[in-house]
Amino acid sequence: MENKFTRKTRMLNYDAATIRKLIENHKWKELDEYKRIGAIYDFVRNKILFGYNRSDTLTAEEILTDGYGQCNTKATLLMTLFRATGISCRLHGSEVSKAFQRGATSGIISVLAPATVVHTWVEVLYNDKWIALEGVITDEAYLKSVKEKYSDINGSFARYAISVPELKNLDLNWKGSDTFVQNESVVKDYGVFDDPDSFFEKHPQTWSKPKNFAYVHFGRKLMNRNVAKIRGKQL
Repeated sequence: MENKFTRKTRMLNYDAATIRKLIENHKWKELDEYKRIGAIYDFVRNKILFGYNRSDTLTAEEILTDGYGQCNTKATLLMTLFRATGISCRLHGSEVSKAFQRGATSGIISVLAPATVVHTWVEVLYNDKWIALEGVITDEAYLKSVKEKYSDINGSFARYAISVPELKNLDLNWKGSDTFVQNESVVKDYGVFDDPDSFFEKHPQTWSKPKNFAYVHFGRKLMNRNVAKIRGKQL
């Protein structure tokens, strides 16, 4: 019987030549399971910079070509690389409030955005336990810059696309346990799904066509410039 947690889908297209080549070049299949999960997680987290793509339903190959991603697109790429190397994983779906995005978003973009947005993260099966890897969203360079900017803040933090109980000591590295970076702003939990294709078929992002056009052609470009300024590196 096919394992539903390692199967390929339209979005999780691990048979694409660029995906296969990436895995071959990094020799991930040669690593033991713990190191393989960590190496793939680190790649998607830090080599695919935090940024806003044109769509939540891009294929893994398209996300790799972009070279950047947000929660939903990074989840797709992470799942694809896991499944391509024999690691079982699933998707956890939710909605988050838009308020914690301020700083990454600004002005008219914040006004146009819906009150809540669709948000997903990957759960990987390790040692017979499902482990959440939401921390893959935020690359270390971006996180470091935000920490430096708000080094005097203690307690909860909800800005710049980070929503956590405590910022100063936030550690998003793989250590065999959950990593979270936005889950404090979850307002609705949709539970787990086998893959992003089935999730987004049931829970698409709620944009009108004019707002989606504005986001794709103008809004996300401004947001990516904001993120790049914070990080100090252009996408």
